Amino acid sequence: MALINYLTKIQFDFGAVELLPDELHALGVSRPLVVTDKGLVAAGLAARVKDSLPSATPIFDGTPPNPAEDAVEAALAVYRDADCDGLVAVGGGSSIDLAKGVALMATHEGPLEQYAAILGGMAKITPAVAPLVAIPTTAGTGSEVGRAALITLRDGRKLGFIAPHMIPDVAICDPELTMGLPAGLTAATGMDALTHCIETFISPRDNVPADAIAIDGAGRAMKWIEKAVADGADRDARWNMMMASLQGGLTFQKGLGAVHGMSHPLGGLKHPVLHHGTLNAVILPAVLRYNAGHVGDKYERLAAATGLPAGADLAEAIEALNGRLGLPANLREMGVNDDVIPRMVEGAVADHSTASNPRPVDAAGYEALFAAAMG
Repeated sequence: MALINYLTKIQFDFGAVELLPDELHALGVSRPLVVTDKGLVAAGLAARVKDSLPSATPIFDGTPPNPAEDAVEAALAVYRDADCDGLVAVGGGSSIDLAKGVALMATHEGPLEQYAAILGGMAKITPAVAPLVAIPTTAGTGSEVGRAALITLRDGRKLGFIAPHMIPDVAICDPELTMGLPAGLTAATGMDALTHCIETFISPRDNVPADAIAIDGAGRAMKWIEKAVADGADRDARWNMMMASLQGGLTFQKGLGAVHGMSHPLGGLKHPVLHHGTLNAVILPAVLRYNAGHVGDKYERLAAATGLPAGADLAEAIEALNGRLGLPANLREMGVNDDVIPRMVEGAVADHSTASNPRPVDAAGYEALFAAAMG
């Protein structure tokens, strides 16, 4: 069992979920709200976590595929009605981000919008955020150690709520909880982790420790993702993919880039409902080509770390990997229509991730990137 104190407290290994009662006790939490989704309840994963808690522990299972303001308020009502004093998030990035939103609004005055990063809200988020333990059941988002919650407001804007105080107090990463993940979701979430590692590594911001974590995570994800997809019971593959996901989350401090600048507004669409990790996988090659010549020797270092031959085209390698994993080739295959692109460009330009893309990108740049990603 590895206890890692970096940004937050992390319990990582098979069986780590058994430590939940002890971690809640250490935080002084006696009446937690469990935040999850109906799929995890049906699969029995939520019960595996809840069974270690008092029988009266309330559960909110209304997390939507992309966390939204209405769901934050619904979960907050349960939190207050049950007089809760902390939260346990069980699931992928949606459940964890939703729980972060509840933790924020349980201790801060509304409206939620005022705390969005692009609206100057970071400084308004205080240490009073309610205690939160995050238990990921996918290996992709890294939200269990991330300082951001991505939440779609009622007007359709998907905004980042970012502050050091938004990082969960404890992350319990138990690869056992990912063993039943279907191949398609394993692929999509695994590519999310790989994208995080690549995009933070090429961010122009200086953070040498984060660079070291990101490039190791990228190599780990490239080595193990196809094995995890091919055999979901491969314990080594599941352990390493969860570690790669964690590493991607640990490097968010550097900022992301145009991949997320594009995937965030796309994730705010009500129709079609788009999976974040799949979006990142599909968009990544276009952004890698756009950024070429603006990242120094980082593409060569990534190629070496991920086992690609010298001189390999990183964007082509990602496209080929997406194909082998059975992921869509472009946004059009995912159901994105041309008529939403102007609104997506506007959202991408305003997104907080755009500032840390290695090559400056304006509206014209995003128009070209969306055109490339549409296929």
